[in-house]
Amino acid sequence: MIADPAADPATPVLPPTGDTADRPGAFYGRRKGRPLRLGQGRVIDENLPALAVDLTKPAPVAIADLFGRSVSRVYMESGFGGGEHLLSMLETDADLGVIGAEPFVNGMAKLLMRVEEAGFGDRLRLHAADSVPLLDWLPDACLDRFYLLYPDPWPKTRHWKRRFVQLDTLDRIARVLKPGAEFRYASDWANYVDWTLEHVLAHPAFRWTATTSADWHRPWDGWHSTRYEQKALREGRTPAYFRFERL
Repeated sequence: MIADPAADPATPVLPPTGDTADRPGAFYGRRKGRPLRLGQGRVIDENLPALAVDLTKPAPVAIADLFGRSVSRVYMESGFGGGEHLLSMLETDADLGVIGAEPFVNGMAKLLMRVEEAGFGDRLRLHAADSVPLLDWLPDACLDRFYLLYPDPWPKTRHWKRRFVQLDTLDRIARVLKPGAEFRYASDWANYVDWTLEHVLAHPAFRWTATTSADWHRPWDGWHSTRYEQKALREGRTPAYFRFERL
């Protein structure tokens, strides 16, 4: 274990890593918060359909063909919140295509407002629901990187089966990552950090790249802070950052 249990309000004993949680690809939690502003409702209605991945159609053999222009790399971010990190990747890498999944309507609307202002729609595809069906739709070994940043920690023991990191979702992530590609994870919740590390280290498809403690105490190069991270820091929680290589 690397996390300090005293920093976490919920510190029950971890279950065995071989535990098979029942998570049938469902999103748990609210799908909508405050009422959307007029402009946000408009971009959901007008802009999302053009960027949405159609899971009723076969996935392209070359996932880069999903985009409106040529891209050399494709990343996916699961649960992108307000889209701060996702948009920063598009801004700093002109050859990158990004697939983003976010079931929370307000977060999707915030991203779409920013995309409308900044562009990048030809290098972005979106899924407004749980990531699991999208992962199942993607072809094998198609992604160069997968991000899971500040996922819902579901701190109560009876809700641990709702956590996104489970053995079955790690199987899915491993299937769609190219050999040598990375699964990048960040969280401010000590118990979920330990949970993720236990599960990923038990999975034969991944290797933890850290060599010193500083490797998970500081963000990776190019990190763009999110509103969730800023909230965690204000509330006194210390984030951890992990890079796992697909073998």
